[in-house]
Amino acid sequence: MRPIGSPEELEKRRLKALKYLSSGLTPVEVARKIGVDRRSVRRWKSAVRNNGRKAIAAKPAGRPPLLNGEQKKKLVQYVLQGPEAFGFRTSLWTCRRVLSLIQDKFHVTYHRDHVGRLLHSCGLTPQRPQKLALERDERRIKTWVRQEWPAIKKNSSNAAHA
Repeated sequence: MRPIGSPEELEKRRLKALKYLSSGLTPVEVARKIGVDRRSVRRWKSAVRNNGRKAIAAKPAGRPPLLNGEQKKKLVQYVLQGPEAFGFRTSLWTCRRVLSLIQDKFHVTYHRDHVGRLLHSCGLTPQRPQKLALERDERRIKTWVRQEWPAIKKNSSNAAHA
């Protein structure tokens, strides 16, 4: 089981153990001070003796990402263009559609269930497209809100008090 902490924190702990060892403490005393098993301290001491300090250096945890930072930025640009720009009939991005886009543009395969986490890591959140009528006229709506709505609102508040 992997110990708790970032790779950098774990490296600091190993370096601290080596410092204690070099000051004359035994592996058992060092283990007690740091809160690790004595076998770990002995393993670190042996690794440094055989391979130098690089043997206890921090190593990245987990799998390397399939898309690098530049590719993720490009993916965000693609998603913001909308699905219609990539041949889909509706304006709704689904995980399957994003997966298809990633495969087409980056030649990388993700599992469908991971796409949501990938998009979240890019700063994108699930959204439902707002459906607007084709006949919608923004200018007429603004005029109505400015001119007619105040009169309706005023009359409705008077009627409520009567």
